[in-house]
Amino acid sequence: MKIPPKTRWNLARILPFGVIWVVLGLVFIVSDKLAMGDNPVPEGAIDPNGQVILFACLATFLMGLLVGTMEVIWVNRWFRKASLLQTILGKFLFYAFVFTLVIAVVYPMAASIDMGVGMHEDAVKTRSIQFWGSYAFYSTGLQLSFSLLVSVLYAAISENLGHGVLVNLFTGKYHTPKQEVRIFLFIDMYDSTSIAEALGHIKYFSFLRDYYNDLADAIIRHEGEVYQYVGDEIVLTWPLDKGLRNSNCLAVFFAMQTALQARAERYKKTYGYVPRFKGGMHLGVVTTGEVGALKKEVVYTGDVLNTAARIQGLCKDLQKDFLVSWEVQENMGEGANYVFSEVGDTVLKGKNTPVKIMAVAQEGAT
Repeated sequence: MKIPPKTRWNLARILPFGVIWVVLGLVFIVSDKLAMGDNPVPEGAIDPNGQVILFACLATFLMGLLVGTMEVIWVNRWFRKASLLQTILGKFLFYAFVFTLVIAVVYPMAASIDMGVGMHEDAVKTRSIQFWGSYAFYSTGLQLSFSLLVSVLYAAISENLGHGVLVNLFTGKYHTPKQEVRIFLFIDMYDSTSIAEALGHIKYFSFLRDYYNDLADAIIRHEGEVYQYVGDEIVLTWPLDKGLRNSNCLAVFFAMQTALQARAERYKKTYGYVPRFKGGMHLGVVTTGEVGALKKEVVYTGDVLNTAARIQGLCKDLQKDFLVSWEVQENMGEGANYVFSEVGDTVLKGKNTPVKIMAVAQEGAT
């Protein structure tokens, strides 16, 4: 069964939460065991035997997935416009409620395994009542809070760096520079300077934030990676195979246009302007690696980026929304539902050799 790109993207962001919670859960179990030594198990606590540890790993993994799912799908959106203090307080209260419900369900199950009796036995009920307010309860609350803190910090770092970049930094994929073939798409908003002057700094920032948010779903569905946001410009990239698969690198442009058109009335009502953009694309070999002494970042270097940016710069003069190099069309192959029309060989700024430029439109578009 083929998993849709957006589902894969969500799973890639959620699964690390489960791993984080399992690892921290095991650390807490081992530290508690070492701290107890040969002393009796405190009231309310559960002796971490093999079955209990296995159950704890499963429970913490599922808890991590639950937190990850809520963070990725819902909770983070609720606090998108809140201050840092409001976000911390709001998430603390929300997760305190969730964790209380989870503990009320999970603790009796763990006590039942530890005691070797059914969950509905009076001994399990008595032990569950003793747990609330015991040393074990406060210890569990502290451990859950710390696990939540680590996973929320991970989510914040992942959101700021980009999940793919964070994984590459962790794995050291680009610690040693590598050459690879990539596709780059430079997207630039029409009339951004005049819109910014008309709206003012604060309102234009809100306008830009909505613009980026509305384009995000199309980028995810077409497996694009955001390399950079530069003012109102977005630079997207794909490894060659992902970009060509299902014509992702072309389809994303028109999907983003559709997303903005669907929200045109909202933009008109809120800002008085509907954003439009133009795009330029090129592909070729780049060198990819980590750079930075004070801040690590994965960067791409090569003529491909300059060429893509120059192609995008021709859109206004040629009165075309989407221009690509001939190399893009050549690599697309048969079956792409797009119409390429040659606009001529152009000597781009900083180059000596003419580049063949193609305009792209959807089949059936007028």
